[in-house]
Amino acid sequence: MKNLQLLSIFLPCLFFTNCTEDFDSINDNPNAPQEVSPEFLLTNVIAAETNENTYNQGLRLNNYLAQFNADVEFERIDRYELGGNSGYWNLIYGLLTDLETMKTLPGYNDAYDGVADILRGYLFSQLTDIWGDVPFSEAIKFEALNFTPVYDTQESIYTNPENGILAKLEAASALLQNTSESIRGDIMFGNDLSKWVRFSNSLQVRFRMRISKRLTDFSKLQQLADENLLLQSNEDNAIVPYLGGAPNQFPLFSASTGIYQGLKMSETVETILKGWDDPRIAVFFNPTPESVLAGNPEFKGLPNGLSTQTISERGIVLNDISIMSDRFRTRADGVDAQIMLYSEVQFALAEAAERSYITGDAQTYYQNAIQAHFAYYGTEVPVDYFTRGAIALNGNTDANLEKILTQKWLSLFMVGHEAWFNIRRTGIPALTPGSDNFNDGQYPSRYLYPESEQAANKVNYDAAVSRIGGDNINIKNWWEM
Repeated sequence: MKNLQLLSIFLPCLFFTNCTEDFDSINDNPNAPQEVSPEFLLTNVIAAETNENTYNQGLRLNNYLAQFNADVEFERIDRYELGGNSGYWNLIYGLLTDLETMKTLPGYNDAYDGVADILRGYLFSQLTDIWGDVPFSEAIKFEALNFTPVYDTQESIYTNPENGILAKLEAASALLQNTSESIRGDIMFGNDLSKWVRFSNSLQVRFRMRISKRLTDFSKLQQLADENLLLQSNEDNAIVPYLGGAPNQFPLFSASTGIYQGLKMSETVETILKGWDDPRIAVFFNPTPESVLAGNPEFKGLPNGLSTQTISERGIVLNDISIMSDRFRTRADGVDAQIMLYSEVQFALAEAAERSYITGDAQTYYQNAIQAHFAYYGTEVPVDYFTRGAIALNGNTDANLEKILTQKWLSLFMVGHEAWFNIRRTGIPALTPGSDNFNDGQYPSRYLYPESEQAANKVNYDAAVSRIGGDNINIKNWWEM
């Protein structure tokens, strides 16, 4: 945890924006040092996290764990060789340091404080949902200079009534609804505090559903649904568009051919989307090169977790497997960096209503969610879509939940590890580990703690490992059990 007390490198306007609208008030005297303002750190945190969440954590890690994509051995995570994901651990604590640093800068106010608490809650949720118990209450405290912070339990990280994620998000929403202050540097919501309120409340919906197995009181969830201060449409999506010019492009646009060729369509996606007769298959994937050459374009998926030897033994022709669609490769601005879409919130409310956690019409939430996801990707919903047997909700709660949660799974394509979190919580869709996996046929529940923790914070690392039952990828989180 040595990095927790060090300022992360400040990279104003790292990507996604030229930031010129926020430069007006800066003194450009080349002979005097510039004074950093909160807006620049805010820009950096949003830019760095949205890009990391989408490209590395989403596309290149989660998409294999959630079986959107399958690979030919080179991406070992497809065979459940997860490791520590230490780069993300370090990045998150660095960004949390940026948010703490903001408090010391001139111009910091209540509005920045509310937004920082929302981002802080989101970042800590990433840490605890990926690793379990993590440094929380003693992390990022400059005045203490504590390089060996204790690991807090996941339960307390979420539910502590004073500083837990849910309590801080609730307080941030109230603060932003009542402040007369404003912010700058917000490349996600254009400095609109009302959208930050809706984002904060929507994160509360996400997290209350995340820990729903551990809850008995859903009144807060009902209140959030009733007040409807949530994401209202795709206009409120927590996204940052990639741009056509460097360095603000979607990283896959300039990535190596090998990375792109490895992102093959999984057999899981093929089965589900063909079963729905769903046009979104063409949103995410291209027809196989061989079928296009033959004049009969067709989508085909690859089973997850196969070695090259197994692929050869099964006679699988890799040129007859679909890869990611052109929007992800040939267009630098073909997609957005994403944290949360409106469709996710509607799917969460549909599940909550179907489980009777809240009152409300699950069908309405469900249709809103699907329509919003189609619209987000510029695709028309087929006229008969909601009457199809594989899509329509009916009187069977178990069947309805499977439909709701499988549609939600698709909507979380490339949204960080969110699809993996939902699969771990619900078991939907039911995924079968690949035959050549390295995890004895088990579906993994977490990453390993970074090796640096064993060296720099061993006492607290050992205590956490003992408490959760070991440092391996099959240890379930508190909210999974």
